[in-house]
Amino acid sequence: MATSGPASSGKPKYLQIADDLAGQIRAGTLAPGSAVPSESELMERYGVASGTVRKAIAELRTTQLIETHHGRGSFVRSRPPVQRKSSDRFRRSHRKAGKAAYLAEAEASGGKPSVTVLSVGPTEAPADIAERLNVALGTKVLARRRRYFRDGTPTEEATSYLPWDVVKDIPEMFAENPGGGGIYARLEEHGHTLEEFTETVRARLATKAESAALALSPGAPVIHLVRNAVTQAGRVVEVCDTVMAADQFILDYRFPADD
Repeated sequence: MATSGPASSGKPKYLQIADDLAGQIRAGTLAPGSAVPSESELMERYGVASGTVRKAIAELRTTQLIETHHGRGSFVRSRPPVQRKSSDRFRRSHRKAGKAAYLAEAEASGGKPSVTVLSVGPTEAPADIAERLNVALGTKVLARRRRYFRDGTPTEEATSYLPWDVVKDIPEMFAENPGGGGIYARLEEHGHTLEEFTETVRARLATKAESAALALSPGAPVIHLVRNAVTQAGRVVEVCDTVMAADQFILDYRFPADD
């Protein structure tokens, strides 16, 4: 027999249930990190069939209030605060102060940043990367792949691709930690002075691998950002392919108003 539930309205039953559970989450009755009642519990509480409960849970996932882990159930999200990605993050002053872009922006948001280097080594340039670097498909490049965390939670994963002729004589580029200021500081120390960065941004659903890497619910949105680092000589010396948990970032850009 059904117990207390949402008040009757013109909304479909699954949306009424989702609204009721969302209200409990926002009120703290269902606290961050706590388990959402099981499917059978919700069926009994609201007097509905399993399909209705599943649609309600899917609605809460869509609004990013809960996350579902296979074999464990659904839980109220306890993600860290949103972090702004500002165009100011690539200031040369940050590099001179020994801070790579991610560390500078994460600290500004009040979080505790950390990074795990997943791999560093040569690879063949994929088609889209080769085009951006203006090299032939399959040309050897250096790939630096890492995962970023804030307050212990994974927030983004990025792979930097750099031309082999540019990095082969910069030993720090092959180390897990390239030193203060990151790879951009090392490039500039070796004469590759950066002039500008260009970014291409799109939103899409996370792949299965991305969901696992960033601890996302199935079907969660991500921001896919690809950046070119361009020198004063007009050469692209890095392409950075980044996937970010969409609920964790605000993209904040500044554009000149003149020609």
